[in-house]
Amino acid sequence: MSVAGLEIVLAETKAVCRPAGSLWIAAAGALVVADLHLEKGSAYAARGQMLPPFDTRETLARLEAEVAALAPAIVVFLGDSFHDAGAEGRLAADDAGRLEALAAGRRLVWITGNHDGEGPRRLPGACVGALALGGLRLVHEPLAGAAAGEVAGHLHPCARVRAPGGSVRRRCFVTDGERLVMPAFGALAGGLNVRHPAFRPLFSRRPLAGVLGRGRVHAVRWASLSDD
Repeated sequence: MSVAGLEIVLAETKAVCRPAGSLWIAAAGALVVADLHLEKGSAYAARGQMLPPFDTRETLARLEAEVAALAPAIVVFLGDSFHDAGAEGRLAADDAGRLEALAAGRRLVWITGNHDGEGPRRLPGACVGALALGGLRLVHEPLAGAAAGEVAGHLHPCARVRAPGGSVRRRCFVTDGERLVMPAFGALAGGLNVRHPAFRPLFSRRPLAGVLGRGRVHAVRWASLSDD
């Protein structure tokens, strides 16, 4: 099966960074997504800041498309799948049903994050703090220092790429070949520029950005990136 995206190798494990912002690990049949932040719109609305209330629906539609395209044996959520502790309770019944349907014929693994420290209570799947998958270690938050084979989320990396006549800002993967930080998958998740100091302790050398484009992931060198 030919899979669109940017092929990388981490800890001798081949993976594909997908244009949707997911990671495909063919050897394990694993689809990995980070930082869905489901029900962020409803959380903001409760505080009087009105955002379009369709973020969960849009995020799940893209996730379903990835599952349909790849038929994974396991789907791994890298933490902050829900925006807050009450988000699961605010899910519309049909959205909860869509998540339950994803578990048909496959495993769901929910890695807990700082926004959803206990994980979902009523949805199928196992809640864990981290997951070993072959030579990879899947976690929510990357920690400073060497971590060969680590795949993490949390920082919502974005890249500003210089181009003739201006620049563009897009969500991105970021890797130095040792560890990978994944983009946020959620529709309203936002992002942090990869040149922000928060990324500096994570990479032993200047990393590569896998910038999400329309139907492809662009490998962009550090020298072509700029601050916001």
